[in-house]
Amino acid sequence: MTKGVSIKFRSYEATVPKLLELIKFERALEKQKTIILKPAVNQKDAMNTPVEFVEEVLKFCLKNKKPDTSVFIAEGSDGAETMELFDSLGYKTLSEKYQVGLLDLNQAEIEEIQDGNFSKFESIRYPKLLLEGFIVSLPKLSHDGELDMQGSLSNMLGAFPSRYYQGLFARKKSKIRKWPLKYAVHDILRCKMPDFTVIDASEQGTILAGFPLDMDKQAAKLVGKEWKDIQYLRFIDENFSQSFQHDGSKEQPTNNSNSRVNIQ
Repeated sequence: MTKGVSIKFRSYEATVPKLLELIKFERALEKQKTIILKPAVNQKDAMNTPVEFVEEVLKFCLKNKKPDTSVFIAEGSDGAETMELFDSLGYKTLSEKYQVGLLDLNQAEIEEIQDGNFSKFESIRYPKLLLEGFIVSLPKLSHDGELDMQGSLSNMLGAFPSRYYQGLFARKKSKIRKWPLKYAVHDILRCKMPDFTVIDASEQGTILAGFPLDMDKQAAKLVGKEWKDIQYLRFIDENFSQSFQHDGSKEQPTNNSNSRVNIQ
C-alpha cells in the first residue's frame, strides 16, 4: 500500500471506493481482527464528518474484511453527549443498517498509559478498544479555531474520555486544555497513532487517503496553510521524527516506552 493518494471529488459513492481501491486498502483490512472508524462528531456542524462519507468507507470495510472481523464506529464528543449526536446526525441509523457497533469513547473501558515521551501528561486514560483495533481516522477537513485545522491527527482528541478530562462544572474536556492543544494532540498520539485516514476534503474538491501525518501535511495546502505553520503538525513532526518510523504499512514506535499500568 502506498503512502497516500488523493483524487478529484465527484460524489461520495463514486469517489470513496475508487480511492480506496487505488491505494489497495483491502490489503490492510484483510489482516485485521477489529476495525474502528473514527469520525469527527461534535456540536459544530461545519466540522462533523458527514454520515454519507462514513457509509462509503464502512461499505468498503465490510466488503473486504475477514468474516470474523468486528467493525465499530467510535467517537468521544467534546462538550456534548456522543450518543445523542450519533442519533441526530444519522450514525445510529447507519449502525443499525449495517449491524455495526457504536462506541462512545467518553464512556469506554480504558487503560492508563504512562510514556516517558509524553510532552505534558504524566499518564493518559485511553480507550482499550482503540489500543487493540485498527483505527481509521475519518475527519472532515475544516478550519479549527483552536488548532488552525481539523485533520486526521487532531481528530484523535476524541480518544480522551470526557469522564476523566471534563471540567467540574462543564462537559468540555477542559483538562486537556491546561496547555496549548498541540501538546494534547501529541500525547494522545503517543498512546497510539491512527493506522490509516480517509479525509473528507470534498468542499476543497478532493478526497485523500493514506498515512495520517503525510495526509495532514497535504491537506494543509487545501485550507491555504503551510503545514509547518500549523503548530500541532510541526510539533508532532519534530518530536515523532526520531521515535517513529515508516515501515511500509503504518507508522509505529521504534522505541516504545509505553507502560499500561491499569485497566478500568
